[in-house]
Amino acid sequence: MKLIHFVETFQLVIGVTVTLLYLYQVAYLVVGLLRRRWQDHHQPSRLRRYAVLISARNEEGVISELIGSLKKQNYPAELLDIYVVADNCTDRTAEAAQAAGARVYRRFDHLEVGKGYALDYLWKKLREEGLEERYEGYFIFDADNIVDPNFVSEMNRTYDQGGFTAVTGYRNSKNFGQNWISAGYSIWFLREARFVNSARMALGLSCAVSGTGFLVSADFLREKGGWPYHLLTEDIQFSAECVSEGRRIGYCDKAVIYDEQPTSFRQSWDQRLRWSKGFYQVDGKYGLSLLKGTVRGGRKGMSCYDLLVTVTPGVLLTVLGAALQVVLLLVCLSAPSYVIRRVLLLSADFLSTGFLSFYRGMLLYGLVTILSEWKNIRATAIQKLGYLVTFPLFMLTYIPITVAALFQKVEWKPIAHRSVAQLDQAA
Repeated sequence: MKLIHFVETFQLVIGVTVTLLYLYQVAYLVVGLLRRRWQDHHQPSRLRRYAVLISARNEEGVISELIGSLKKQNYPAELLDIYVVADNCTDRTAEAAQAAGARVYRRFDHLEVGKGYALDYLWKKLREEGLEERYEGYFIFDADNIVDPNFVSEMNRTYDQGGFTAVTGYRNSKNFGQNWISAGYSIWFLREARFVNSARMALGLSCAVSGTGFLVSADFLREKGGWPYHLLTEDIQFSAECVSEGRRIGYCDKAVIYDEQPTSFRQSWDQRLRWSKGFYQVDGKYGLSLLKGTVRGGRKGMSCYDLLVTVTPGVLLTVLGAALQVVLLLVCLSAPSYVIRRVLLLSADFLSTGFLSFYRGMLLYGLVTILSEWKNIRATAIQKLGYLVTFPLFMLTYIPITVAALFQKVEWKPIAHRSVAQLDQAA
């Protein structure tokens, strides 16, 4: 009977712990549902000069689309310069970028591989040539993006409010309706924009950068001497350092970019495996700093806690619980048969309840996201609702990915992009 009591207590502790860790996100959900576009009322004091930094590796098929959309910005062309680093390319990315109107640098380094190294190289090239002194901020995009015509002007509006080290935009998708994988990514990023970053901004907390479509202060890069973020998730590393140092990242929901999502499970597995491994790296490097920041309390403390919980995979608690269930079953094999049956029933109930709770939770989150962002999603009604059903399954695949990332050596791998969607098709 003691064994049964221990199993019940353990399951209760796991459930309560996970609930308490993420309970604050209910407030984010409420704020996201009630949000107002308060950024509209701010009028920028002036138009700043910016540079666009793009790291591209074998992106010949899409790079000109991004540059073309940047050339169509409702912002003075003389205040926006576009730079591309063709990083270890074996195709005609450099030629395509140059023909589209960007200034191009070629980089060949097979030891220091990844976007973080390429961005650092590009910024330092600008510094060597005396160009970086021209700019007050840098936009960072992935080569597969398409940018809304008002992106730069809206980001300038938010950045002008002051107090931000960086500002991130609203990340939409070019290919939501392509299949259940691209839709899964799309729903997650839309949820991040509407119910995480928007809520953080409204509550005066720091947001987090998510890969692409953000603006970073030129003064910050000068202070750091470049872009010194080279972990597998350099965006989260940047966010963690900002938050742990008490800096604030803002969010602009009217600055929209369209991003191409992977469509094959193999590519999705590799990409999310890198993200999961990168989260572990960020935990190891910044976990203690974020924990110390959390203890200090206040808005900065809440920002630290928020990011700490974000980079600490909560799914591991569930995996740990399932693993211990197996151990307990092995331990109780010598116990009386009624004890074994009781433990088996408890374990089965724990696993099935956990699965159903996760599926229902993700289904509800996905439903609220799709309904809230319905008009912004470029897909048919059948695709929106159909892929809502598969969204929890997409998220469920994070469990084996998160576990594999604990033990597997992970290296940065490029994601192939082939979409040739124009902005009027994506918007």
